[in-house]
Amino acid sequence: MVWETVIGIETHVQLSTKTKLFSRASTEFGKSPNTNVNLIDCGLPGVLPSVNKEAFYKAIRFGLAVGAKINQTSIFDRKNYFYADLPKGYQITQMDLPIVLGGTLDIETEEGIKTVNITRAHLEEDAGKSIHDQFDGYSAIDLNRAGTPLLEIVSEPEISSAKEAVAYMKAMHQLVTYLDVSDGNMSQGSLRCDANVSVRKVGDTELGTRTEIKNINSFRFVEKAINFEVKRQIKQLENGETVTQETRLYDSIKDETRPMRSKEFANDYRYFPEPDLVPVTVTEEQVNEIRSAMGEPPSVLRKTLADRWKIPANDAGVLVNQGPELVRYFEDLATRVGEGKVASNWMQQDVLRTLNERGGNITDFPVRPEAVADIIARVQKGDFDTSRGREIFASVVEKGASVAEVVAGMGIAAVDDGDLRALCEELIAENPKIVADVKGGKEQAAGGLIGKAKRKNPNVNPAKVRALAIELIQALP
Repeated sequence: MVWETVIGIETHVQLSTKTKLFSRASTEFGKSPNTNVNLIDCGLPGVLPSVNKEAFYKAIRFGLAVGAKINQTSIFDRKNYFYADLPKGYQITQMDLPIVLGGTLDIETEEGIKTVNITRAHLEEDAGKSIHDQFDGYSAIDLNRAGTPLLEIVSEPEISSAKEAVAYMKAMHQLVTYLDVSDGNMSQGSLRCDANVSVRKVGDTELGTRTEIKNINSFRFVEKAINFEVKRQIKQLENGETVTQETRLYDSIKDETRPMRSKEFANDYRYFPEPDLVPVTVTEEQVNEIRSAMGEPPSVLRKTLADRWKIPANDAGVLVNQGPELVRYFEDLATRVGEGKVASNWMQQDVLRTLNERGGNITDFPVRPEAVADIIARVQKGDFDTSRGREIFASVVEKGASVAEVVAGMGIAAVDDGDLRALCEELIAENPKIVADVKGGKEQAAGGLIGKAKRKNPNVNPAKVRALAIELIQALP
């Protein structure tokens, strides 16, 4: 029997605001437990929430980037359930009238670009965190995360494999970080997802019974969890059993999913409009202001870079995939050099390679664009060749010195025309066979003089040696 997989993804994006969604408590990560908490986060009687304007702006920025409809009026609702790290006994979220409706996200698959439709994106507050391994026999509650603004982005069930799910999550991560909607730090919980997974016989039109895998926080775990769940469901169905609609957790150590609770329906949560918050209205003028201030999303930026700097699409893709800071670094370098392809070559062969070896972020990289441009300019001027330039680049990285200091320290000096001519004449006199070959029409033979020239003077430019040697040989009687 042939089965097909159907996946829908609910992505929880922690918005990069300084304060929480309904209180002025800090969202700074890594603080001592229960220090980023105030009376509103604790849900004490008599306190009233107020909406974080910046959270709305970031949600709108995302909606515009995916081509969604922005609801100029949206409302908050109460989602009622009891859990220890939810002090109020309910979560404030958006159910009936969310801020973002629709939209699409393009993902890269083995078959090419696939467009995944987005159902909605709504704002909600995060819950706290339960810690079960700190005190023997007890669970601890940390409310630092309670009230942190989340944008929950719900896809249509149009993803067909675990690999596509990973591609979707990577595209989502890239988009929200480019837009400065979120820092996207998955290890800190800034980006995580729930995967709704079902299988059905190929040709069936009705969806199978789905399970929801909760809170997956790495690309690798997304793929492993979904693959396990798909195999589990197929095995059950082929054994004549039924799949139970339920919420499951992924155990990365055992590489398996296990039941968490039966899957709830909307009416189990007793949604009703949040009585302490009025509807939020965003004007068309505000939406246009956000639109005009937005940077280009990655899909558009790739084409922009390729067109603006006359570089191949693959080059633009590599640069964009590294993040907005690296794109800014490249554009600074390309502007200084004046040639996009030259700048791109140095970015990929030297800057990116070194960055990957060293780790860290391009913003902390010790060689700034002006230094790389200086090296490139000296290569183009003929002070030294590209391989020598790369030696200088590596030394600037290692020593943290300026290009001029490294060049001086390496004893590199431009060879003047008179010295170069004298060197070439000497080499011609010493190598009659090469001379004969060149005179006979085999100009490539002049390449044999380059290594000999560099042994006599490491500072010579190979291209100049070759060109001058051929000129002098051709002038011989």
